[in-house]
Amino acid sequence: MRLARITVTAVAAFALAACSPSEEEPANEAGDAPATSEAADSAAPGDAGETHGKECAAADFAVEGELDAAPEITMPEDCDPPAELLIEDIEKGDGAAVKEGDTAEVHYFLAGFSDGQQLDASWDRGETFPVENVGQAQVIQGWNDGLVGMTEGTRRLLVVPPELGYGASPGHQLEKETLVFVIDLVKVS
Repeated sequence: MRLARITVTAVAAFALAACSPSEEEPANEAGDAPATSEAADSAAPGDAGETHGKECAAADFAVEGELDAAPEITMPEDCDPPAELLIEDIEKGDGAAVKEGDTAEVHYFLAGFSDGQQLDASWDRGETFPVENVGQAQVIQGWNDGLVGMTEGTRRLLVVPPELGYGASPGHQLEKETLVFVIDLVKVS
């Protein structure tokens, strides 16, 4: 009886160890060599408690793709999420500029800073998104602040800290997430 109990305990411990993270470094994306501890530490930059000692700047984000098509965003891995709203025009248009109170017709792409995964995109629905009454619109504050001054035909990067995103909505699944948007301004009215 005692031997059976020891065997069951040993099997359970082995099964738990198999499901737990390994002490060994994970393989890189190619799977051919172990990642360095620096790369492993930066794999999920938004993880709580993880810091790199410097905040990301707009230039640290790589945005590729043509205007009027869904972009690809590459998140930086060697810096911390910014504490302030980052605004950077990737491509500058020469149309009308958004003023407070205007309606901005936009296409957008949203990814989470912590894992770089796409969370939403208007391109997936095949229609633009109207932001009515910019400055007081029923959107996150980062958009109300980040759309003002944008001109038609512009592609803009907005990196929105939680306080200007869903952090104002306790219990929201993205309340602690830094949001990374690429926005194309189609029309101002």
